[in-house]
Amino acid sequence: MMSFPDSLAAIYARELTTLRLEVEAYPSEADLWKLVPGIANCGGSLALHLAGNLLHFIGANLGGTGYRRNRDAEFGDRDVPRAVMLQHIDDAIRVVPKTVAGLGPEVLDADYPDLVAGVRLNTADFLLHLACHLDYHLGQLDYHRRIVTGGAPLGGVVAPTRLWSAVKPD
Repeated sequence: MMSFPDSLAAIYARELTTLRLEVEAYPSEADLWKLVPGIANCGGSLALHLAGNLLHFIGANLGGTGYRRNRDAEFGDRDVPRAVMLQHIDDAIRVVPKTVAGLGPEVLDADYPDLVAGVRLNTADFLLHLACHLDYHLGQLDYHRRIVTGGAPLGGVVAPTRLWSAVKPD
């Protein structure tokens, strides 16, 4: 049986892999940066934000990677090449699940090492929040891509069948 950190790490791996697939599914780099009326963020900004957020809060603050976040650039930079964006996502795929899986109860049960939005949080609680934040923006990214490109949803990328515990009955 997998531990809570292992299970959560598997969720991060699945969702970050989905993030990569979403970015790859845009037919052109220009489509990633198209703004849509009524939608605050384009696909490129969302992808940069998700990778930067997790590389900072999990990679740097819990894993000691030394990653330096530039949140303003996540939303302000435009026309970042897809290859650069995918490298940030690949860094997150490599770092985030490994860091989360390695966390013991002494870390999970303790306060997160930094204040977040001016409040102190339990680390396990904050890790669940970060997973929900990832999924919230991943859905926005999917809708942005579909609006901009007329593309279909990516089938099965967050299906329960991709969870580590999924077993077909005999």
